[in-house]
Formats: sequence, C-alpha cells, structure tokens
Amino acid sequence: MNDDRSIYDIIRHGKIESCRLIAAGSNYTFLAEVRLDNRCIPAIYKPRDGESPLWDFPRGTLYKREYAAYLLSQILGWDFIPFTVIREGPHGIGTVQRYVEHDPRQNYYTLSEENAAQLRTIACFDLVANSTDRKAIHLIVDPNGKLWSIDHGLTFHADTKIRTVIWDFCGEPIPEPLLAQLATLAKQLLNPQYRLEELLALLQPEEAASLQQRLAWVLTERVYPGLPGRYRRRG
Repeated sequence: MNDDRSIYDIIRHGKIESCRLIAAGSNYTFLAEVRLDNRCIPAIYKPRDGESPLWDFPRGTLYKREYAAYLLSQILGWDFIPFTVIREGPHGIGTVQRYVEHDPRQNYYTLSEENAAQLRTIACFDLVANSTDRKAIHLIVDPNGKLWSIDHGLTFHADTKIRTVIWDFCGEPIPEPLLAQLATLAKQLLNPQYRLEELLALLQPEEAASLQQRLAWVLTERVYPGLPGRYRRRG
C-alpha cells in the first residue's frame, strides 16, 4: 500500500487513542495518537471547542479556516501544508493534521538560502489566504529538508490585514509559475467545483468575495509588497 495513502486513511478514519495537550498558544492543541488496524501515527488535533474567542474572527471558525488553508494549498498545487481533515475527536469536531517530524530548534530564522524557493511560495500563499498570524515557529523543516507551514487558523478574514515575519522578498517580482497558478485559480473561481466549492463553503460570503479581491490584487501588482524602511534579511 502507498505509505501516504495509508497515512491519509489513518487520519481520516482511525481512532484517536490519546491526546496530550501542547502547552503553547491560546487555543487547545493536542498531540494525538491515531490508530487504524495495527498502525498508529502521531497527529495534531485542534478541536473547535478549544478555540479562544477573538474579537475579529467569528467564534468557532478557526478549525474551518485551518482546513480551508489546506484545501487552497492543494488546489494551487503548493504542497507545503500537512494533510488535514475535519472530523470528530475526543473533544468534539475539529481538525486533525498529519504530524511532521522536525527539529523544534529550527524555524524561519534558521532557514538557509536553500529554502528560498519554498519560502517564496509560502509568502505568496499568505497574500492570497490573508494570513494574519505568520510566526517564525509556523515554518518547520522535516528530516528531508522540505519546508512545511502550520497553524493557519487565522486566515481568510474579510479585511486584508496580513501580518507576517516573512519580509525577505519585499519589492521582488512574484515568480511567474506562481502567478500562472494564481491565474488558473482566478478562472476556477468563476465556476467553483469540487475542492474549491468545498473551500468557499467554509467561509463567510464576504470572506469568499475578499479572497477573489486579494487574488485580483496579487495578479495586478505581481510583486511581494513591503513596508517603508523594511529591509530584506537575505541577500
């Protein structure tokens, strides 16, 4: 059996046998053990009922945004968010996400030039998804050197208010392959189907409209935005 497919089945259908609360962040996040038949794997479980109320996000929607971010990355063909589903768990409905083995001492600030191409993709994604909480620890590297992005609950707000640590590419053109994939997405939004239709159903109507507007903005500007006086960390 394909190993990835086996892992997907476990996360979707396996029994969550244990949950250990991760003492970080304002929302309840659990490191879970998920078992199907004779195989058990670690996963990250974020229940809706463990979400702390926020003044600027509708209550009980962060788990939907986490899943919507995963769907968007898959629709674009940008495979940097671990496999994620919405399902029931010991503390109610929420997201269950594949756990990526990584060195917790590594984060955005320890990345090298070898990660620049992957980082450009994530920075572009953050513009479209309206990531309002991109922290250094949300970027992790697996043992094979692949860069992964986690914690996407604070995305898709109707008001554009991107907050990020990624300022490496201020004023640089967004790579043409990324723009081409965004242009395809813009066309798909005219008649959304399948995963895209599922994504839009997770958002408020005004948030879905804002997604289209941000996409049009990125495709018009075609550069990574920046702030006055902000300098790139990498050459």
